[in-house]
Amino acid sequence: MPCGGVAGDNERVSESRRALVRTGLAKALAFVRSAEPRPTVSRRAISFDAVLAAVATVAALAAGYPHARPLGPLLVAMTTVPLALRRVFPLTAFWVVMAAIIASYYGDNDSATLVTFLTVAFAAYSAVVHSRYHGAALISMPLVTVLVIALFANTSPPIPPRATPLLIFIPIMIVGDAVHRWARRAGDSGARLRQAQAEYEAATRRALALERARIASEMHDVVTHNVSVMVVQAGAARRVLSKDPDEATKALLAVESSGRTAMTELRHLLGLLSPPPGTADAGGPASLAPQPGLEELREMVDRVVTAGLPAALHVTGTPRDLPPGVGLAVFRIVQEALTNVLKHAGKPQTEVRLDYEPAALVVEVADDGLPIPAAVPALDAAVPGGAGMGLLGLRERVALYGGELAAGPRPGGGWLVKARIPMEPVRIPAKVTPP
Repeated sequence: MPCGGVAGDNERVSESRRALVRTGLAKALAFVRSAEPRPTVSRRAISFDAVLAAVATVAALAAGYPHARPLGPLLVAMTTVPLALRRVFPLTAFWVVMAAIIASYYGDNDSATLVTFLTVAFAAYSAVVHSRYHGAALISMPLVTVLVIALFANTSPPIPPRATPLLIFIPIMIVGDAVHRWARRAGDSGARLRQAQAEYEAATRRALALERARIASEMHDVVTHNVSVMVVQAGAARRVLSKDPDEATKALLAVESSGRTAMTELRHLLGLLSPPPGTADAGGPASLAPQPGLEELREMVDRVVTAGLPAALHVTGTPRDLPPGVGLAVFRIVQEALTNVLKHAGKPQTEVRLDYEPAALVVEVADDGLPIPAAVPALDAAVPGGAGMGLLGLRERVALYGGELAAGPRPGGGWLVKARIPMEPVRIPAKVTPP
């Protein structure tokens, strides 16, 4: 008895049952109405089905169906012609075949032949496998089973009476559903494969973009520094050309040297993108020059001195061999710093220091010029909080080796670029006390 009710009151229980029935019917209706995306059927498949339907129609008409009725041949044809649309409208074709069989042979079961059996079986299989209304196709098989059992007292091929539909439609439902699920899983696997391929292509594009950005940074370093030196030298040569031809010649030679250096490094960077013919032979004329390192550092400082910038290189500590990448990073730091001095600070006194500490290499480029307010935003405009595209790239390059780079105004005036790159500590052999 429900709480709060009286004896014999089942109103709440009845309402609960009705709700369960309504929920079940709603779920069943949703299952029947569920639809999948319409598959694409090729013209070749449609042509094959049309030929199959034509052959089945000829076989059905020649199988000895009774033609005494006025609509007999038409109904016979309707049992096979729908097979031409078994992939386009599979569920509709199946029910048209069933309706034609029932209309043609109800009350005359003995006239059914093997063509009838094969046609309806094939139509049922196609409905379960190819219909986008998969739920409705599954529900149709038990319904047709009950309908055939009720209408036909005997069926072909000869098996125990009234058991033929069970051996036809239920296995077809099971096999067709299995094939449908297999086809859907194959489609999902193909979609996952396409997605993986798309992700791989996206990763490749990202890697290419990163490589292009790295090469662009290298080109920025090379072009900016050497062109700055060439502009300064060309201006100096123009000013002294008529008064002191020897000094003008020296300036023009410096311009030529900077241009050759820039061209050599640009050939190397472009060779990373597309190696020119002949680079396979390392000793040939097309071989690329190596990347600069600490060996070229003094030569670069001498070039900027020739350009009119009073710069000096000081090395403290015990020099030792460095990995090529570290040497290139040090070269780029000094190159970028001297380029910024030439571009933004005029020609102040500048010092380049290399300090070989036991466990690190410290690089400093400091100038004595007064910080120009307009120059600082120009250096920081590329990236918020950074110091220009070149110095940002140098920070990333130094970070690859576990180091740090800082750039900013000096307390007493001028600008300071300082980098610290960790190195393997120097091992000092232990003293051996003689016995």
